Amino acid sequence: MKEHLFGLPSWGLSLIAGVLITILLIVIGSLLETILKADGEMGEGIGYIIYGIAIPIACFFICRNDPSSVWYVPILCNVGGIISAFVEPNFWITSMWIFICGGWVLSLISTIIGAILGKKSFNSTVPK
Repeated sequence: MKEHLFGLPSWGLSLIAGVLITILLIVIGSLLETILKADGEMGEGIGYIIYGIAIPIACFFICRNDPSSVWYVPILCNVGGIISAFVEPNFWITSMWIFICGGWVLSLISTIIGAILGKKSFNSTVPK
């Protein structure tokens, strides 16, 4: 049996990653808007790109450590994007959906790759 990553179960890590990366998205977007003094499109875009890369990385490492968590990690990690899809009135009108939905696809791909690699490494350490 594998130990939990950082002493936490996969569902806990997924929720923590989702919340922290969503907060990171908001902070980076706000900082970039202030620094660039733009109308918000540039700062938001960069924030969403970072969000779309950071979530799949978290999904990969969580599922590589615990391949059986492949069924819920992408959902829990992307909880911020899923909620914004239902709550944000301009979600499907602006370009926000492209970044978020692209991140969902990358999350699914990285989750599957992480689970496959995790199974291989677990099977190679199990004595036969």
